[in-house]
Amino acid sequence: MKKIGILFGKESTFPQAFVDRVNSKNIPGIVAEFVHIDKVVQGELSEYAVIIDRISQDVPFYRGFLKNAAISGTAVINNPFWWSADEKFFNNALATKVGVPVPKTVLLPSHEHPDDTSSESFRNLAYPLDWPAIFNYVGFPAYFKPFAGGGWKNVYKIENPDQFWGAYEETGKLVMMLQEEIKFDLYFRCYCIGGKDILIMPYEPRNPHHLRYVVEGYEADPTLLATIKDYVLRLNEGLGYDFNTVEFAVRDGVPIAIDFCNPAPDADVNSVGQANFDWVVEAAANMAIERAQAAEPGKMNLTWGTFVKEAVLGNGLTEASVNQGGPLPKPKAATKATKEAETKPATAKKAAPKKEVQQVVVVPAAEAKTKKAASKK
Repeated sequence: MKKIGILFGKESTFPQAFVDRVNSKNIPGIVAEFVHIDKVVQGELSEYAVIIDRISQDVPFYRGFLKNAAISGTAVINNPFWWSADEKFFNNALATKVGVPVPKTVLLPSHEHPDDTSSESFRNLAYPLDWPAIFNYVGFPAYFKPFAGGGWKNVYKIENPDQFWGAYEETGKLVMMLQEEIKFDLYFRCYCIGGKDILIMPYEPRNPHHLRYVVEGYEADPTLLATIKDYVLRLNEGLGYDFNTVEFAVRDGVPIAIDFCNPAPDADVNSVGQANFDWVVEAAANMAIERAQAAEPGKMNLTWGTFVKEAVLGNGLTEASVNQGGPLPKPKAATKATKEAETKPATAKKAAPKKEVQQVVVVPAAEAKTKKAASKK
């Protein structure tokens, strides 16, 4: 029997609905339940084939538990190692590499020194920074927000440099980023589950939270929706998230990715609405079942994005090893013949051509999925 667990905190509607939906499918050898933890022992095999993580961003203990489970074969959704390394500024940098438009953004050091540091810790940092160039690049109005934050905490709308300096003083030890304001005509929030299932939802971020999802009397250009789907796929394939939301502000017909580091996105029926809720429950249940059926105990069953896979492949691993969770290849022991060959001078024999390392390409796969989706409309 393979168990699917969900790890969660204050939310109530999605976890129960998810467990009920998985179990209602009556898949042989598959059962879903709330994760139960009574001890965490280093390297101990987890009882769960899959865990949907909805809370470890707020509970460091859970993050340690999930990493421990992952190294024994649990398919944790989302990858707890990558989530620990990811942040919003890097998301923007990655977007520029996979061809997705994003607002002009710069990273700024914290206004106050981090704990246990002094001015000597920043000898490599120019003082002052090139503020005229920074302000000229981003422009005003702008948004000033933590580079790794969420939930609209410590977010400022800045109209001019004077407002910026006042806000900067309030941010203390937070590392911040200054980002161009996108004045949009349309706005969308998109679920992406399993790297393939996408739900594009009209969204109004300026409304109160419970009134942000616009679901009635709305039509969008099919070409625009196809572009958004393509961009969602590119971003999630690059980042390697199994369960994420991506937000787009559409300016002059161009969708610009605003926020796409939401690996525990809102899925409460009271805010997303019944139709969206039913979709995400079904998609998440199907994904979890597929991952449980494919999971092999003792192997790496996590999802890694193309950014990481390309780096690993460049160091000699095969794409199959990265995707399928095989063990890392062991270095070959040097034989006597090998050692002798290393010490002998080169001969006139023509060397065999080197094999090129296989590269992971994001865009063609995304385009294929997009065209297929667009053809059904």
